[in-house]
Amino acid sequence: MIPIIILLIVFVLIAIRQVGNLRLQIWQIMLSGALAVLLTRQISPTDALKAINIDVILFLFGMFVVGQALEKSGYLSHLSYKFFKRAKSVDSLILFILFGMGAASAFLMNDTLAIIGTPVVLLLAKKHEMSPKLLLLTLAFAITIGSVMSPIGNPQNILVAIYGNVRNPFVAFFEFLFIPTIINLFLAYLLLKTFYKDHFHSDILNHSQEPIKDHNLAVLSKISLGLIVFLVLVKIATVFLDAQIDFRLTYIALISALPV
Repeated sequence: MIPIIILLIVFVLIAIRQVGNLRLQIWQIMLSGALAVLLTRQISPTDALKAINIDVILFLFGMFVVGQALEKSGYLSHLSYKFFKRAKSVDSLILFILFGMGAASAFLMNDTLAIIGTPVVLLLAKKHEMSPKLLLLTLAFAITIGSVMSPIGNPQNILVAIYGNVRNPFVAFFEFLFIPTIINLFLAYLLLKTFYKDHFHSDILNHSQEPIKDHNLAVLSKISLGLIVFLVLVKIATVFLDAQIDFRLTYIALISALPV
């Protein structure tokens, strides 16, 4: 019963983020919740350490390194312009974010896209005088739904792929979850248009290109992105060719992070 109470308190604090004049960060709330179950002896320190999955931690580390390099170099803004410049209306921009960021989250992980995608959509909102809330919600829907169709799309999927004995996780996830993902992305668009219909104006959107800040880092970031795609294909090939190689999903993130 105590763990459930602590969990509910954590959820409430995450929702309100403030107690009196004290502003709380999510990591502080989560850490306090973890300490609470340890201090009340609901879980032993040994079991708590065993609950930490090192593969997920390393995968997150690798992807966050790549994501930070993309943002810091300016290559992310460069790619964003190339992708979003074809969106000439609010409707098309929302669809581009939903499907573009959704597809990207399937390979770069939704946590990474949440970090690097936020400044992108805020910049779009500022340039086109749109509601930041609308574009942030669009990003949230995109990366949450889009990440489902890949074993490296989110930490939960990684755990399923590792401990679920899925022989070819990329093929299996895509086979069963691609169509539901596409349907739900369209439903997200309809939901956003229903609740934010006043923000869907008919003005034509004109995009401007952002300069690359660090050309050397941009080149390395490009190599890292190429490595992610290449290593995903290698992972799929090792299964189809029945190669007796323990090519873990974690290796994809760590190897891809090496150039940057």
